[in-house]
Amino acid sequence: MFGFRRASRPVELGPYPLERLRRDPGARQAEASRPAGDAGPINTGGSPHLVEAVRLHLSAYEELRTPEPFSRKAPVPDDLALRVRDVKGAGYFLDASQIGICEADAGLWLNGAIDGHTHAVVVLAEYADPIDEGNRARTWMEGNDHLIATLRAAEVALDLSGQISSMGFASKAHWTGASDVDLGKAAVLAGLAVRDGGELINPYLDGRFALGVVTTDYELAADEPLHPSARNGRDLHYQLGLSGAVSGLERRRRRRRPSHLGPYPVETVKRVDKPTTLIFEDEVPRVPSRANMYMRTALGDLSRKTLEESDRWSQKHPVSQGIVRPSWAIKPLQDGQPATEVSPEVGSPEDNARALKALTHAMGSSVTGICKIPDYCWYSHDKRGRPIDPYHENALVVLIDQGHETFLGASGNDWISGSQSMRSYLRGAEIVGVLADMIRRMGYSARAHSNLDSHVLHVPLVVLAGLGEQSRIGESAINPFLGMRFKTAVLTTDMPLEADLPIDFGIQTFCDKCDKCARECPCQAIPYGDKVIFNGYETWKPDSERCTLYRATNLKGSACGRCVKVCPLSKDTTLDGPVLHQVGSWLGINAMWLKPVLAPIAIWLDDVLGNGNPVDAKKWWLDLEVIGKKSFRYDPRNHTVEAKGANRPKITPKKKAKKADSIAYFPASTLPAPDYFKPSPPDRKLGLELAREAETVDQALARRAVGGAKPETYVPTYVSGKYPHPAPDPTPDPEAGG
Repeated sequence: MFGFRRASRPVELGPYPLERLRRDPGARQAEASRPAGDAGPINTGGSPHLVEAVRLHLSAYEELRTPEPFSRKAPVPDDLALRVRDVKGAGYFLDASQIGICEADAGLWLNGAIDGHTHAVVVLAEYADPIDEGNRARTWMEGNDHLIATLRAAEVALDLSGQISSMGFASKAHWTGASDVDLGKAAVLAGLAVRDGGELINPYLDGRFALGVVTTDYELAADEPLHPSARNGRDLHYQLGLSGAVSGLERRRRRRRPSHLGPYPVETVKRVDKPTTLIFEDEVPRVPSRANMYMRTALGDLSRKTLEESDRWSQKHPVSQGIVRPSWAIKPLQDGQPATEVSPEVGSPEDNARALKALTHAMGSSVTGICKIPDYCWYSHDKRGRPIDPYHENALVVLIDQGHETFLGASGNDWISGSQSMRSYLRGAEIVGVLADMIRRMGYSARAHSNLDSHVLHVPLVVLAGLGEQSRIGESAINPFLGMRFKTAVLTTDMPLEADLPIDFGIQTFCDKCDKCARECPCQAIPYGDKVIFNGYETWKPDSERCTLYRATNLKGSACGRCVKVCPLSKDTTLDGPVLHQVGSWLGINAMWLKPVLAPIAIWLDDVLGNGNPVDAKKWWLDLEVIGKKSFRYDPRNHTVEAKGANRPKITPKKKAKKADSIAYFPASTLPAPDYFKPSPPDRKLGLELAREAETVDQALARRAVGGAKPETYVPTYVSGKYPHPAPDPTPDPEAGG
């Protein structure tokens, strides 16, 4: 409400008003002369199962501390301020609480300096808000605040280190328990802390933080140390958020919320027994992972060009290259064998659900929900072509915000677009990976499902877990507080959990009146008009082939999320957000009876205000492109060049709708066999015909009312044996699809 400067606050300044604190250049010499000291091991407590799960992930990260620089230095700017904007902006995009930069003088090192490393980027990660009394997760977390914050600091440091190395510069990541530098001294020199006796104190967090550091030969402008008088920065200016940083009032609001409910008022959303879109459970086919468009791209189904781009299209920017390495490092930790005995830490289904939700929020989830898993939500076969028999009853689904500040500066199909997805995928994988390992140590089976390896379809689980409603974008759901601005990760388990109900906040009415995503889609893959029934789901069905072709071959950006950018519901609904967004969000949830009247006004006003246009003040990243050998798994033979142009479109309110008959559908009957790993191009002519013949909702209901058989198009090729290609290979390619 008071954050009227938030829209113009540069991302590289971060969520705390560090720029307002008094600095003392003279403090540098005094601090540099102090002998370097090791912080020692991380103190832990609470649940040993949580401790070991986090340590397992930190161990995987530790293997990545020293990435090999790419083959040539990138054409980075000579202006050090622009370099700092890029590095700090990336760190804040990755959810660092605070970032500072200092010179890596000899006195910073514990056992001798690394040759050529002249600067240090210092990452501060704050502790999570305390968990409520009576919630089991409170005892799990007791004494583990520093451990959880260190996991975040390590993740951000690794990402930044990988980003710097992909620009051709040397770097190394450090954190508590895995450091070659005095972390505390680095924090003081970088202006993130002052000394109070033997303690490090941050002006906004006191001692409730963990540190990560990236040392590098990449020259950057250093920050000044803080003056001792900056001991407490929580003045009225901070409380009201007058600088555009997150306000003290908003932070207080979040702390006062019940831990299991998270930062948004999810308890105010109407709950319903069934999703607001029809799902004919007896007709929905189980499809193989081979049918996923990411897999189809990687296996050459779409075109030669998409095949060439398949290993890089979402990761061809230095920021996403930094995220690739830790993502692959924790992938092997998604599954494992449970302990033979059930831990006494396990409680009733309600207690377990509240505790797991609270823990996910403490680790970075924006909203978490739980549901039972219908069989149709499981892939029929994994990406190796092996059959999947549904093996867990419950799913915990986390939504990870893609970052509102960077979202404002982006166009949705520019060079940061792929990183927006990758960053959220990594955070989600980290959260469900830790929880899955912890649950297995407690004696229950559990598996994490990430973007790199999932046995379940995420979108229907988002709907069933009460985290969103099906939207016009079709293969995505909309959340009442984040809109489209999120990615998902899923944990499946046989631990007893209380399920949530689906939600209804009027999205079917809203999307029926709004076609902004269809209008602004750069490849016209989103339909205008009414919903249809596709593979047993009521949905606005997008053209998945056309969407994927554009994302994979986007020449002036990395991937695409233009629909996410322009959606009128992808807004800041916190206390610091615009008053119109807060009022609109409240009315949308609490006055649904007004939606038929208010929705057209809100959609019109969204265009009038220019929402969906990129905000130049929020753009922090350099427009660079990683090229060379396959970059899906970090490859130092690659190099980074200046991008040849960048997408920066504005909304087009006067644009007219195109004919709906240009959309193609590829239902279950057209998909490749689960174990066929040669190219299997979709038949677009057939897809256009199937789209024209698709059942309307009324037609499907009428057919079912008289006992009509489900359409043959719902029958998967592996069931019917009618393949769009020769017989499947007898021996699947074990490396297909990454």
